[in-house]
Formats: sequence, C-alpha cells, structure tokens
Amino acid sequence: MSNKNNIKTEITQLRNQIKQWNYEYHVLDVPTVSDEIYDSAYQQLIKLETQYPQFNSNDSPTKTIGSKPNNTLAKIFHQQPMLSLGNAFNYQDLLKFDQQIKKTLGENNIEYVCELKIDGLSISIIYEKGKLKTAATRGDGIAGEDITNNILTIKTIPKIIALTSNFEVRGEIYLSKDEFNHINEKQKQQNLPLFANPRNAAAGTIRQLDINIVKSRKLDAFLYYYINATNDNIKTHDQALLTLQKYGFKINEQWQLCKNIEEVWTYIAKYEKLRNNLPYEIDGIVIKINDLTSYELLGRTNKAPKWAIAYKFPAITSVTKLLDIFPTVGRTGKITYNARLQPVIIAGTTITFATLHNGDYIINRDLRINDLVSVKKAGDIIPEVIAPIITSRQTNNIVFKKASHCPICKTKLEQVPPEVDQYCINIDCPSRILKSLMHFCSRNAMDITGLNEKILLRFLDLKWIKTISDIYNLVNLRKEILSLPGFGEKSFTNLINSIIRSKQNSLERVLFGLGIRHVGQKTAIILAKKYLTLTNLMQATFDDLANTNEIGPTIATSIIDYFLNNTNQQLITNLQNLKLNFNYLHTNQSQALNGKTFVLTGTLTKSRNEISELLSNYGAKITNIISNKTNYLIVGENPGNKLLQARKLNVKIINEEQLQSLLKEVAKNG
Repeated sequence: MSNKNNIKTEITQLRNQIKQWNYEYHVLDVPTVSDEIYDSAYQQLIKLETQYPQFNSNDSPTKTIGSKPNNTLAKIFHQQPMLSLGNAFNYQDLLKFDQQIKKTLGENNIEYVCELKIDGLSISIIYEKGKLKTAATRGDGIAGEDITNNILTIKTIPKIIALTSNFEVRGEIYLSKDEFNHINEKQKQQNLPLFANPRNAAAGTIRQLDINIVKSRKLDAFLYYYINATNDNIKTHDQALLTLQKYGFKINEQWQLCKNIEEVWTYIAKYEKLRNNLPYEIDGIVIKINDLTSYELLGRTNKAPKWAIAYKFPAITSVTKLLDIFPTVGRTGKITYNARLQPVIIAGTTITFATLHNGDYIINRDLRINDLVSVKKAGDIIPEVIAPIITSRQTNNIVFKKASHCPICKTKLEQVPPEVDQYCINIDCPSRILKSLMHFCSRNAMDITGLNEKILLRFLDLKWIKTISDIYNLVNLRKEILSLPGFGEKSFTNLINSIIRSKQNSLERVLFGLGIRHVGQKTAIILAKKYLTLTNLMQATFDDLANTNEIGPTIATSIIDYFLNNTNQQLITNLQNLKLNFNYLHTNQSQALNGKTFVLTGTLTKSRNEISELLSNYGAKITNIISNKTNYLIVGENPGNKLLQARKLNVKIINEEQLQSLLKEVAKNG
C-alpha cells in the first residue's frame, strides 16, 4: 500500500472514530473516552486534513457540529446555526487568536469578555411575545432535540420575560456538584448505573421522557448568549450579559471584561487555581470579543465563530489505553519498561509513550496490556502511568511478565536483591555501547554536536568507534568520513571543532559523561567542587566519599567500583593521553546565588545546559518544577505551563537579558 493510501486510511479511521465518540457524547450521553483522548485524535485529524487537502470531505467531524439528534425526541431546527467553539490549549494559541483578530480589526482597543466554560449541555430557548415557546439541544448545529417540557421544570429559567419581540437566548444546562453526588447516591441505592460526571447526568436528565424524573433532579442553567442583540441596540457582549440578567435570566457572575489578551491569561490563571472550589464543574474559559458589531466582519467557519475561542484547562492526569509494554536498555545496562499509549493530551502535550520504570512497578500495580490507565506528567516533564482502571478491564487483557533476556543482545538479565532493577551485564551489548556514547556526547555532558544517534550508529557499524576515547581519534579519519553520503567539508570541520572544544570542558562534565552509575549532573558538580581533579577523586577513600554531603554509601560504592575496573582505568588513561582536561575550572567563581532556585521554560537563545551550568557556577540550584521555593523563572519564546504556575505562586519571572544583568550584578558584588 502506498504512503498516500496509508494516510487516506488513517484519516478515514480517525473520522469514523470521532463520529462514534460524538454520537456517544452528544446523543447517548455515555462518553467512552476522556476529553484528552478526543482532543488528541481531533487535532491529529485537523493536521492530516491540512497536510493532505485532496482527502477533504464535507462530512468530516472537523467540518460538522455535534451529532444528529436522538430520534426518540422531536426535532427543532435552529433559526441560526448553533456553532461549537475552536479550542486553545496554551498561551501561544491565545496569542495566535488575538493576532488573527487584529489582522481584521486592527491593533487598537480589542477588548475580550472571559466567562467560565461550564461543563454541561448547550441549549437554545425561543421566546415569542415574552413567553417561552421552545427549547432545544445543540444537536448537529442545524437541528436539535425538543426539550421544551423538561426545560419548564428548571426554576431559574423564566417562563415569561418583559420583552414583546421574538427573542432567542442560548446557554448551558448543568448540575451542581452536590446535586450530582445526590443523584448518584440514589442510583446506587436502586442498583442503577452511576453517571460518569455532572455533564453526563445533566444531559441524560434533560432528555428524559419521564417528566417526574426531570423534576426530581435539580437542573440549573446559566444563559450567556443574546442572539441578535445588536438589533436591540446592544453593542457589546458585557452589555448583553447585563441585559439578560435584567430580563431575569441567571448569568454566571464570574465573567470579566479584559482590555487585552494578557489580562485574559491572568483571568485563566486565576480560575485554573479556583476551579475546584466552585460549586459546579468547569473545564476551561470561553473568550469572546466584546464588540458585537465586529462579529459579522470577523465571520465564522462552517463549524465555529472566529470571534470566540474556548481555552481548555490542561489535564495533569488523564485516562487512555495501554497498547503495549516493552523493555529498553540503558547505558549502564539497566532495563527500563515503557508503555505505548493511545495518544492523549496532557498539559498541552500529546503523549504516546510513558515510563513504567521497572518490572516490579508494573506487577505491583497490576498493569495489563489493553487496560485503560491513568497517566500523569511527572514533574510536568516525564509521562508516567499511575494505575489501571480496574472497573473497565476486559477478561482478555494481557498479564505482564518480566523480560528474561536483553531485548537487544539476548543476554540473560540479572537482578540482585534488594534492587528492583534488572540489568544486561554484557558490556559489549550494542545498545549499552550506543547509549553510553550518546550520553557522553550529550549537551549536559561533553556537548559534542554532530554526533547524534544516527551518526554514532553509522560509525559503530563501520567499527570507527568502539569506546568513548575513539571519538577523539575521528580527526584522523577525514578522508573516510568525507566519503560518506551527507558528509561535506563543512559538517566534518564542525564536528571535529566540537570534539576538540570538548577537551577543555570542566571536570564535572567529564564525570557526568563517563556514565558512572548513580552519578548524575548534580552529583558530578559536587564531586568536582570537592576534589578539584580526577586524580584526587580516584584516590578518595570510601569513608571520605560516603561522608560527603549528598553522596552517601550507595554512590560512594559505585564510584569506588568504577575506578577499580580495569577497562575503566584504561579508558581514563586513554582520555588523559588525548589531552582531555581533568580539572575543575570554576574554583574562583562567586557563590552569590547560593540557595537560589531557578527554573527554565520556553525556547532560549543559549542551550539549557549552558545556562544551567552558568547558574550552577554561581551556586544556584536548577530544577524542573515550579514551587513556593522557586526564586526565578527564566522565560524564552513559547513558554509552557510553568509560566502560568509561576504567576500563580508570584515567582519572579525574567528573560535572558534580565538574567545577564542579574549575573553581572552578583559578579560585581560577589
């Protein structure tokens, strides 16, 4: 099958899957996947349809709204299409929305109204001569289900209003958290299925054919959209909200008028923090242009208006399907088990793989292939599978068994109690060798650009590299390297210059690059600062190492064992003969930032490794997690969720230019 046929098949499968999910969500009120799984699939479909317009179809769920109405209820056609909203998942999406608005309306005085995105069921209500005439669900945007009789049971929706002209208002039916819990308690007592969430319960209730059941549940509604408000001389959305309130409609009073997109972001940060304290569920913020007169100018797609967008709160945890479990081999031989997942969006990122750590971790949590599992982003960086959803487990889900042999070299794995990790002990294992070389060349170690995984694999296959020290002999293989496809004079020169530069790196980089078990970047700095030279470290006693702050007996044993190994001793000798620097180069550096904690986010002009090393040399601590103990967040382009977290916690936010000013100041005073 050709690549285009594969793409067409993937697009068709995505469309069919999303249509089924829409039907389950909008019609049956029984959603079978989380919002994150749905959003991930939906965004992938948009991406493919954009890249391959020849496969576009008017019936794609990216071009239609909701799902066809349920046939058990009468159908009502909307006087105007009941559109859905486009989604924003991060600050960059909001900036893009703002920029698109300004392209049409100009740069001046763009005001926005922010409203809480109630997790309920969208409705449209028609009044004729002041009396409630009909009410309908969204349906497919063109026609919805007639829920007029059931709407009449909601006490907060007025049956008569002081308006003689025909009038349409739209809003959201919802259930409070307390009422949702009360309904589920009744369901439980009667041995009936429980509702998954308040939205599910509200949608199921409003579609009930038994009016007595509807009456027994305390449905509520917020109204937020005055259709054709400009015909009644209302020019802004905030004025429209206040007018609805004057007519007796319940509006959500947490709305706010914002003068620019930055104020919108501040509002979002506020309610992401407060959302759990609200008496009802929200899943984001709706942002609308305040000027109603600009709506027609901005227009809409066939699915969503261009004058509004919905910001969806990032999920810290989500539920998805565990498709496979497989082991990989690290540079020390340690086996790490990994999960392949059905793609899911968590904290604005599409997650396809996650760590499962070791075999015991999987067994203790009883994780099985094809389980639905909860997933989180540990430290907002590494995805991690937390636990299976036992209630959804199928009988044929596959029970996990630990690997007995290395997946690469097939050597029998070893596990020494009380350690939980398995190891491939074959030092000639191709995966171990490759990972060791990749680690040595990485940014946080020797920072040798030009030796990526693909090139290292090629050099390994050609037997030009067998150990770390062979990297420094590549300078002698100019003719051979230039004969390879993709290698020119410039790329060769850049590679060799990078290798030569790495010889002058400070001791802590060499220590980290060697890959000594348990010696990470932070530990390497501690050792380099204390012992100053590699010779001093190699001569250190166990007691001296074990009593060093943040080292302890486990790391001390690993260091002693590493330098007692004959192969490692020969490597050190070879590197010394190749003139690598084995001294700590920052002995005179000021420690003026000692005790200060920094976090980095976004795309920076300098490498993160370079900035982290610079800060470490001033005594600062660099972490990946924003907390109350964070002193500074350094922000580059396209910052992530850390920016939002920093604003919540009042962490000082600086850019690279401000960082340089800070370092100049501390150096001057240090």
